[in-house]
Amino acid sequence: MTHVPSQPWRDWPLGVRVVVRRHLPEGGYSDVLGDLLASGPDGVTVRSRHGDVEVRAEDIAIGKIIPPRAPRVPRT
Repeated sequence: MTHVPSQPWRDWPLGVRVVVRRHLPEGGYSDVLGDLLASGPDGVTVRSRHGDVEVRAEDIAIGKIIPPRAPRVPRT
């Protein structure tokens, strides 16, 4: 029997805010935080403050939906 890894991101609705922890090629991890643009069996695309980031399924360590960003309060 072949083990099929869980892919919870496939159930996330597009447009929600997410954080995805990914494995880095040189070792260690990095988090991608932003709005979910695309998800599928190959991975996800997240729009972060630094641009669109594609994360391959095999690089995803963990991820979850998070609350929307809090509105900025102007300084007085």
